[in-house]
Amino acid sequence: MTDDTFTLTPHDIRSQEFPRAFRGLDPVHVEAFKQRISEEFERVLRERAQLEERLRNFQEQLRAFRDRERAMNEALLAAQQLRVDAEAQAQRESEAILREARTDALRLLNEAQLQERQLREGSEAARRQFVAFLANFRSLLERQLGEVDGLQAYAQTTAHAQAELVLKKQA
Repeated sequence: MTDDTFTLTPHDIRSQEFPRAFRGLDPVHVEAFKQRISEEFERVLRERAQLEERLRNFQEQLRAFRDRERAMNEALLAAQQLRVDAEAQAQRESEAILREARTDALRLLNEAQLQERQLREGSEAARRQFVAFLANFRSLLERQLGEVDGLQAYAQTTAHAQAELVLKKQA
């Protein structure tokens, strides 16, 4: 009975026969005890079957939970990778925008410096032209004044000469 392959069923218990001896066991008590043992054994086997069924259900639930956990971990890793990729993409885009802004700023600065230089040159050219104009105008005015002085001197000489003629004629 200690053999590992030996299995006992409720039917084995019910059908077990004991040899009779003089003044042996009371068959009614033995039968009642066998009946109680076989009923208890049936109950234990039913309970075991229920527990095994529950164990299978729990194992299936555990497998489902592990599958869910694995899926959640994969989703979490995918989300983390997506976040890392999105951050890297945003970083690349911001760097590109900054490079473009710097390029535009340098272009605008160069254009502004070119315009400033052109305005300064234009202003300097206008100033030189104005100075030249003033010098030419002054020269013109001085020539004109010279001619006015010449005409005035001529007029005085002529008026003087005529006054002398008139005086000579009167005398």
